[in-house]
Amino acid sequence: MKSKMNIKSIFVMAIISLVSLLFINISLAANTGTINVDVANLRETADAESTILEQISLNQEVEILGEEGDWYQVKYNQITGYVSKELVTVNSNPQATEENNQVNENKQENQNTTEENKVSTEEITVGEYKISEDTKLKLVPSINATDVVEVKKDEMVTVTELMNGWACVETQTTRGWLRKDKLKKDEPVEEQPAEEKPVQEEPIKTQYINSTTVNVRQEANTTSSIVTTVAINTEVQVYSEENGWSKVKVNNVEGYISSSLLSNNKQEISRSQTTTRKSSSTKTATNTSSQKTTETVSVPASGNGSSIVATAKKYLGYKYVYGGSSPSTGFDCSGFTSYVFKQHGISLNRTAAGQYSNGVAVSRANLQPGDLVMFGKSGINHVAIYIGGGQIIHASTPSTGVRIDSLSTGYYHNNYVGARRIL
Repeated sequence: MKSKMNIKSIFVMAIISLVSLLFINISLAANTGTINVDVANLRETADAESTILEQISLNQEVEILGEEGDWYQVKYNQITGYVSKELVTVNSNPQATEENNQVNENKQENQNTTEENKVSTEEITVGEYKISEDTKLKLVPSINATDVVEVKKDEMVTVTELMNGWACVETQTTRGWLRKDKLKKDEPVEEQPAEEKPVQEEPIKTQYINSTTVNVRQEANTTSSIVTTVAINTEVQVYSEENGWSKVKVNNVEGYISSSLLSNNKQEISRSQTTTRKSSSTKTATNTSSQKTTETVSVPASGNGSSIVATAKKYLGYKYVYGGSSPSTGFDCSGFTSYVFKQHGISLNRTAAGQYSNGVAVSRANLQPGDLVMFGKSGINHVAIYIGGGQIIHASTPSTGVRIDSLSTGYYHNNYVGARRIL
């Protein structure tokens, strides 16, 4: 009897051991995951505003240590931190992850409002569409993917590829992914008759400045802002005269000059006038030289900044190579900025620290598209191009290449050094 009890006990223990082993295997199989977006931020705490400890690339495997709300505690490259659950596919249960992704997609679709002319997602095909509302293009077809650029409502785009609920579209300057429900049909617009081109205004005469220095003003009055200053005997084209003022064009600049400061002939310049002009020029040069050492925070923006940004965005996704400075070899941070500005005939110093001496300084509050922005923990070791909307474009890391990031959070917010306006 005792022998039977021992056999029964051994049998029960064996079953318990097998079940325990099964649970251990399941647990071990579930403690790794794979990053399912282009770049995932490994944060110090389970908070989207927490410090970024590392950036993990697509398909990289992480060790899952635990859960905290909507976050996994993971270990990657010997660094322990937190990653949003939406960015990790648990390796042991891909079906559950797929169901979660489907739930997220359905939730996103339910949040979108139905508008007139919005196309059913099943009707979207390759071709031209309009943007139904302001949105941002993504680098890859994922809600959590890196933003490429913002597109505005009614902007025309061309759909080149479709994937599940996403469409790959091209704008005039770049390409990226967006949800198909952000598209609408391009309704035909009734053709309007072409406007008659205004008749080109011709100058009525040519005259010359008859005073040592004359201000060209924006309006025909002495309190109007000055658009440029011209010296004696400068030739101007006069287009009209009224109330003692002449509308003129000089050096491709239009404005108004008091008619009394203009003559039909050039003036004879005495030696005293020449000396005065030279003295004035020397004084101006001295003032200009001293001003170069003073940081300026209210430099007027140039319209060429948008051209710089458009050129920079052409190279989104290009690889990062240390010392690289061309699309064929790849870019490092200062090689990228040097190459972009070179396309507009502007030469920059080769290093990030060297470029901090190019142009003039601007405050963070006064940033404009096309400005260079510098970063570093001890000295300057990184440079990017400001593109507006609190975002920068730069050659980031070997794993991400040329990309767009936010200036208002994380590393770039905490390690901002300063900015320079080149244009």
